[in-house]
Amino acid sequence: MCSANAPTPRRWDGTSVRFPRSRFLRVDAGSPTRLARAAQPGRCPDCGNRVDWHPRTDGDGRPVGLHPQELPAATVPAISRWHVSSGIAHPAHDGTPWCRIPHTALCPARSAPAALTPQLTTLRRHLALHTRRLINNAALTTPAVPPPPEGTEPCKPARPIAHLLGVHYIASHPIDAIQCVAQTRQRHRCTRPVLDDQAPQGTWTLATTLDNHRSRTVETMAVYDLTHLPHTEQMRWRHQHCPGHAASSAADLALTEWEPFDPRLHHQHIHQRLPQGGRKQHRGA
Repeated sequence: MCSANAPTPRRWDGTSVRFPRSRFLRVDAGSPTRLARAAQPGRCPDCGNRVDWHPRTDGDGRPVGLHPQELPAATVPAISRWHVSSGIAHPAHDGTPWCRIPHTALCPARSAPAALTPQLTTLRRHLALHTRRLINNAALTTPAVPPPPEGTEPCKPARPIAHLLGVHYIASHPIDAIQCVAQTRQRHRCTRPVLDDQAPQGTWTLATTLDNHRSRTVETMAVYDLTHLPHTEQMRWRHQHCPGHAASSAADLALTEWEPFDPRLHHQHIHQRLPQGGRKQHRGA
């Protein structure tokens, strides 16, 4: 009789071959975010080079884009040294011979910093050559956006202001272009937008901004109001999920793009005209 068990594969010297069991990443149910603490790979929209996005600990809620490779700390100015620990970026040097550097210090589409060492100048030149190849191969387009004519306001804010869960947020894309950050079964980022025709939608309103230091009204601004929606719908927008991933346990593949709105920091994104098709309402802040 033949054995029901398959023979254990062995190497040429007779030792058995052991295959490690595959392990799957799991997100802790008690975690405040469903995003694994790992670098979120991406590309710079200005130059097309690779960027690793990490959460940061310097008080800024936005992720920081770091150059994907470590560099000798001696070649990087002290003000530009970062290190990554457990997936979190820290704006300081950890004492090792290596460090990370923000992509903005090397981006060829930006002006070169004054304190740039010869090694970083060479690296910046390599990134510029890669950008030129992308442009020549039509893989990167950087169209020049003309400024809007004086006295007119765009009818579709590029960075709209939304009001949900009692807080004003500013988005990185137009309302209909905010993409879901959840992971699909193919382990890719979901391509569906957060705005859905079959789900309740917000209302464009005119709200008033207040100067907290002077306690007086400054001006009105167009706001995409979601506070009248159920709490579950507001949480779906805050987590940046499409209706299909609203109750899903899938992990997130990107950070949410909401920023707390500050009238002084985001003053250039305040529009006093409602977008086309917006329902005109007036209310206080």
